Amino acid sequence: MNNNYIRIDQMSGHVGQEVLLKGWLYNARVGGKLQFLLIRDGSGLCQAVLEKTDGNAELFHEVKRLGQESSLMLTGAVRADERSIGGYELAVSDVRIVHKTEDYPITPKEHGTEFLMKHRHLHLRSRKQWALARIRHTVIEAIRDFFNKNGFTLVDTPIFAPAAGEGEQTLFKVDYFGEQVALAQTGQLYLEAAALSLGKVYCFGPTFRAEKSKTRRHLTEFWMVEPEIAYIDLEGLMEVAEQFVYSIVQAVLEKRRAELEILERDIGALEKIQLPFYRVSYTEAVEMLHSARVKEFLENQLQQKQHQVLELENNIARWTEEKEKAQKQWQQEKLAQQIMAAREEVGEWQEQISNIPHHMELAAGFKWGKDLGGSDETIISQLHDRPVFVHRYPKAAKAFYMKPDPQNDKVVLNIDLLAPQGYGEIIGGSMREDHYEALLGRINELGYNQADYEWYLDLRRYGSVPHGGFGLGVERTVAWIAGIRHIRETIAFARMMGKIYP
Repeated sequence: MNNNYIRIDQMSGHVGQEVLLKGWLYNARVGGKLQFLLIRDGSGLCQAVLEKTDGNAELFHEVKRLGQESSLMLTGAVRADERSIGGYELAVSDVRIVHKTEDYPITPKEHGTEFLMKHRHLHLRSRKQWALARIRHTVIEAIRDFFNKNGFTLVDTPIFAPAAGEGEQTLFKVDYFGEQVALAQTGQLYLEAAALSLGKVYCFGPTFRAEKSKTRRHLTEFWMVEPEIAYIDLEGLMEVAEQFVYSIVQAVLEKRRAELEILERDIGALEKIQLPFYRVSYTEAVEMLHSARVKEFLENQLQQKQHQVLELENNIARWTEEKEKAQKQWQQEKLAQQIMAAREEVGEWQEQISNIPHHMELAAGFKWGKDLGGSDETIISQLHDRPVFVHRYPKAAKAFYMKPDPQNDKVVLNIDLLAPQGYGEIIGGSMREDHYEALLGRINELGYNQADYEWYLDLRRYGSVPHGGFGLGVERTVAWIAGIRHIRETIAFARMMGKIYP
């Protein structure tokens, strides 16, 4: 076989040349003396055309019997073809079968979400999951690029932590050689120590929250990036956060437009993400929730979604009828996929329809002093076409280390950044309490063990300065940018309440 091995995403540079591709059979259809093989190799998809001749009849028959996801190597000439996926196809001259696969469980027919998540190790091979993985890769690449180019130093913080960083109720307890510790909720407290050494630092790694929640926004294990900056104020912190998020969006638009199109993402909505982002205080957000504008918005949304469900149900009925009449297998499979996607969408719309009256009730009855809930964040973010900072939350609703506002000690100098289109919080951050006595008072007020925080208090005893930082959740950010409703799809192997396999 030809040794001119290339990957599918390199085909544009080899038109007219004979090359070798190594990959897997994603799908196939036969038309007389031609087989149209859809091949994937990790870099992309391409169509490979195998023509039956007097000299390859046995090979043609063997390839025809290959099951989905069989692995194979193909030699052939690259040719441009606008009708083919990716704009190029391979005119196959030889095939070497590496492994024959039978009864691959994830077929083009309809599969439920639970089935796909149970077979996640195979589900990752699907085109949409491939696109999501590449977008996540670019998001992470953009995260590192931003901090590395802006004078931040990476500091790795511990996974085992002796004390809570975000609240005792969401700790995963672990036996550490006879001593009870917890999996880290955040690297922030350790980063504060590093920031007083290096000035501008960040950590990036897995974090853990034992929240008994099965909502689309929650994972028990997720990845978070956390910068911490010495000598900064709240406005400066917001400026860093918005420049950071803007740079991530621009990187994905530049490098992963094709993947966004595969996911049918509204790219125009992402292109509207421009600086500066919106800024509203917590008090203004509460007033917004109580406003007639929100009531009218939710009522209109309810009518729109009911209309969308009716339209989708009509489409499902029409496609089902067409599928029963379709003569060719590829037509049946295409219609089956359309029906499956539409049914999932109907389920999502119906869930939202049932939730809207409850959201209206929660918004109208929201009391100043509570933390914003998921439905509240959804409403506020849906009212904006760019990310929106909500700042200065009530002190009683936030973590012990957040610094009170000198102008109003009932609120703290903190921010949440809500992504638009209902995706809600992707960043949480604050100025940190930098006075020893004030911080000690909060630790005692909340009943924490002072001994667990002596090292943290030392940062206020020796050379304390104004400082602050934030954390960005990778999975929530990927979900927003990619237009995915459930963050379990944004990480290869999701960990959720009741979900530990595979």
